[in-house]
Amino acid sequence: MYLQSEPHRKYTCQQNYLFRSTLFNHEAPFNQLFILLGIRCFTIAQAFDNKIDSFRTGSDILITIDRPIPMKPKRPTVLVLYALPNGNSTAQTMGKQMQERDDWHFDIQHIRAQTIFIRQEWNTVNLIVIYLENNYKSWPAWKQKHPDFRVRIPALVDSLKTVLGGKDAQVYLNGHSGGGSFIFGYLAGMQAIPSYIRRISFMDSNYGYDSSYYPVLRQWLQQNKSATLNVFAYNDSVALYNGKPVVSATGGTWYRSWMMVRHFSQDWSMDYQPGDSIHSVFSKKKKIQFYFKSNLNQGIYHTHQVEYNGFIHSILAGTPYDSKRYQYYGKRAYQEFIR
Repeated sequence: MYLQSEPHRKYTCQQNYLFRSTLFNHEAPFNQLFILLGIRCFTIAQAFDNKIDSFRTGSDILITIDRPIPMKPKRPTVLVLYALPNGNSTAQTMGKQMQERDDWHFDIQHIRAQTIFIRQEWNTVNLIVIYLENNYKSWPAWKQKHPDFRVRIPALVDSLKTVLGGKDAQVYLNGHSGGGSFIFGYLAGMQAIPSYIRRISFMDSNYGYDSSYYPVLRQWLQQNKSATLNVFAYNDSVALYNGKPVVSATGGTWYRSWMMVRHFSQDWSMDYQPGDSIHSVFSKKKKIQFYFKSNLNQGIYHTHQVEYNGFIHSILAGTPYDSKRYQYYGKRAYQEFIR
């Protein structure tokens, strides 16, 4: 596993260790973090040009922070909260150089390597990626265990932003597969999305979308000039596994994404751009963007949307770095950064 392969130090919550970091722009004892986030343990790992901090909050959430070193105090900070897909650990989501007998899950996302690529391209910000995992390896299952998720999830997002980013930090909500359930849990608990939420990306993860979420998303996009919504989907309505449908005709991201397009088309003029494999639908200035992967052979392309530079595109789409030195659903632009 990644964290086992690099030198790291562990601190228990009984230790009063002084944490010096430009993340907070001041010196703060660990027990301050314990109070704010309910931390049960804290692990530090450092290698290359990034630092990994990992801790637990509550009884069943693991939070892992990948931040650049050194942090640049004069640069804006962007926190990307990445809710893990069902069945994946944080180490698997980060990815690694594959060795014989390694689990295939280590080779399907490579968020850590894609993060390094993004930092090299978008080098005017402090980009911090926060991996959100739970004991059940499923955010839908976690929400079932916590009926008060509408309170818990917004509180977690706000705490992470305050403690790790500060008052001026921007927050991007991002997730793949079941990770989208975390984002919907956040939306369900908000009457209005705060202005510090600048980007929401569903990476083949909007299974839970229905019309009840549209008003809060519409309000956010209309009132926040910097707000951006990205949605990635493939035609899972025709996908087969062992000859059987993967999802129902209306239960997958393909159907839900086109439902979103219909809703947003009521308030925005949407343009359609066909392609050989990827078809896009977007609003003026690409404030809202949908990417649809066709499926002529009834295959399963669920994880490909992340692996083929999907995480990179979810962060850089619509910016000056859009599709520079990479192509969404093209060959891995981050291959050299896989460790």
